[in-house]
Amino acid sequence: MKIEMMSQQTSLLQQMQEMTRVTRELPEIAPQGGQEVSFGNAMRDVINRVNEQQNISSRLMTAVDAGQSDDLVGAMVASQKAGLSFSALMQVRNKLMTGFDDIMRMPL
Repeated sequence: MKIEMMSQQTSLLQQMQEMTRVTRELPEIAPQGGQEVSFGNAMRDVINRVNEQQNISSRLMTAVDAGQSDDLVGAMVASQKAGLSFSALMQVRNKLMTGFDDIMRMPL
């Protein structure tokens, strides 16, 4: 039991260190125009970028399907990029939810 608790604490410490590292990098990817950098704004920006990639991929695939374009390779690459971006976003969401659940289970 004690070893399990230490393992969980070590895991939480590693996650906190990783979040600290990522937080230090945020000013480099801060939105332009003097907007305040916050977690909510950063997540909104990422979600908008993923959505934009999904829309581009959809337009390219529709153009290929309709015969308006013969750039099948470009459409497939855009589709793969959009899928990878969405997958990464879901992994971040799952990690956030796991962290939130861990915090909620902490004894007071």
